[in-house]
Amino acid sequence: MSDTPAPPPPSRSRLKVFITIALVIAASGGLLGWWMLGSSESTDDAQIDGHIVPTAARVQGTVLRVHVQDNQEVTAGDLLVELDPRDYELACARAEAELADAQAAAQEAAAAVPVASATSTGHLSGARAGVQEAQAAIEAARASLNAATARRAAADARVTVAETADRKAAADLARFEPLIKKEEISRAQYDAAVAAADTARASLASARAAVAEADNDIARSQSLVTQAQAGLSGAEASARAAAAAPSQIAGSRAHASAAEARVQRAQAALEQAKLNLEYTRVRAARGGLVSRKTVEVGQIVQPGQPLLALVPLDDVWVTANFKETQLEDMRAGQPARISVDAFDHTFDGKVDSIAAATGARFSLLPPENASGNFVKVVQRVPVKITLAPGQNDERLLRPGMSVHVTVAPR
Repeated sequence: MSDTPAPPPPSRSRLKVFITIALVIAASGGLLGWWMLGSSESTDDAQIDGHIVPTAARVQGTVLRVHVQDNQEVTAGDLLVELDPRDYELACARAEAELADAQAAAQEAAAAVPVASATSTGHLSGARAGVQEAQAAIEAARASLNAATARRAAADARVTVAETADRKAAADLARFEPLIKKEEISRAQYDAAVAAADTARASLASARAAVAEADNDIARSQSLVTQAQAGLSGAEASARAAAAAPSQIAGSRAHASAAEARVQRAQAALEQAKLNLEYTRVRAARGGLVSRKTVEVGQIVQPGQPLLALVPLDDVWVTANFKETQLEDMRAGQPARISVDAFDHTFDGKVDSIAAATGARFSLLPPENASGNFVKVVQRVPVKITLAPGQNDERLLRPGMSVHVTVAPR
C-alpha cells in the first residue's frame, strides 16, 4: 500500500486558478486607473453654456398681442408678438399713392421727349417736318390727357387715405372730449388730438382740391388735343423756331430722367413701408425656449428694445475653467467626462478648443499690476468641451448648470 497523498479535489484547484486570475486583473486595473488619474486633469469650476438669442422690436408701436409664455417652446418663424399695424398700413397706402403720382409724372415726361424730337425735326426740315411736329403735338396732348387721368386716379387714392386719417382723428377727438371734461387726460393730450383732427381735415381738403385740379387738367388736356388738331394747318410757320429745338430736346430728356428717378425713389419708399408693416409681427429667429420675457399687452416698445430671449437647448456645450498649470498636456480632441450636479449621470465629450486668454483678461475690470503690490494668482483659462452625439437627446442640460469635468489623456 503506497503512502503518496491523494491529489486535491478538482473544485479546489479551479478555485485557486480563478483567484489568481482575479488578483491579476485587479492589479492591472488598479495600475491603469492610477496611471489615468495621475495624468488626467479635472475641475469643478465649469458650467453648461449655450446660445442666448435676443429678440427685439424693429419698429415702434403698441403691443396688441403676445402669443408666447415663459419657458414655452417655439420653432423658427413662429409668431411671438404683434404690434399695432394701423400707422404702418396708412404709411403703405400713402406710399402707394405717391408711387402712382410719380409714375404718372414719369409717363408724362417720357411722352414729352418724342414731342421735342418731333419739334426739332419739324423746325429743321420745313413744312413736312412741321406736319410731323403737329402730329407729335397731337400725340403729346393725348399723352397729357392720359397723364391727367392717371393723376386723377392718384388724387382719388390720396382722398381715400385722407378720409381714413380724418375718420381716425375724428374718432380719437370724440373719445378724448368726454375724458377732458372729466379731467382724466391732460389738456396737452386733448390739444394734440384737436390739432391732429384739424390736420386730417386739412389733408382731406387738400386731397379733394387735388381731385378738382386733376379734373381741370383733364379738361385742359382735352382742349389741347383739339387745339393741336387745329394747329396742324399752320405747321409751316413753326419752322422758324428750329434754332431752339436742340436745347428743348435735352431739357425734355433730363426731365424724363428726373421723373424716372422719382419713380424709383417712391418705389423704395413703398418697399420700406411694407417692410415696416411686416416688422409689426415679431417672429422667432430660431427655435428654442422662451426666456426673460419682458413684453406685455399695451406696452409701447421702441426699435431695438429687447422683448424676450430664446434659448435653443439642442446646442449646448461645457465651459470648464482649468488652472493654467493644468494645460500643459491638454489638447483639442482629448476625451472628457462630464458630471452634472443636477443629475446622477455622466456625459461623454471631448475638448473642442482652448480660449485665447484667461478669464480675468476678459473681465470688466482686468487686473492691473502697475501698483507695485503684485501678488501672483494662478489664472484660469476657459476650455470649451462639446458633448458627444446623442448625449443630450432628452435636452436635460440647461445653460448655467454646474458640472464637474475630467479630461483624460489621449
